[in-house]
Amino acid sequence: MNKVPMTVVGAEQLRKELTHLKFEQRPSITQAIGTARELGDLKENAEYHAAREEQGICEARIRDIEGKLSNVQIIDVTKMENNGRIIFGTTVTILNVETEEESTYRIVGEDEANIKDNLISVTSPIARGLVGKNLDDEVNIQTPGGITEYEIIAVKYI
Repeated sequence: MNKVPMTVVGAEQLRKELTHLKFEQRPSITQAIGTARELGDLKENAEYHAAREEQGICEARIRDIEGKLSNVQIIDVTKMENNGRIIFGTTVTILNVETEEESTYRIVGEDEANIKDNLISVTSPIARGLVGKNLDDEVNIQTPGGITEYEIIAVKYI
């Protein structure tokens, strides 16, 4: 199976979620199922069916996280020498040449991506256009609005 790249922070967040699901949510759901069973006829017991559905979702998420963690390749850029080259895990500040607008992104794995936190997937168009480039390079990136020219003004290995 292919290794899935992930940052140290992303792997830790998945481990925390897995612990929460296994040791807090799973027992809570099991208790809810037991309580709902006591209410009588299971065919028309909405609480029972809702708890069983929640249990299925929880178990599926547990399997999903365990699968991801078993195939994860943790990349810790803080232990690498910052040579100004953009790689997975780096934080990049780019300048839109036309509008003079700065944007800062951290390139992360697909499961970690969250544009609200400026975390972009390594498979996103912007990240694909940046990976392999160096500080002070100018790059043309295909965006929904067309091709946009950016200058790389900062590369951090944090």
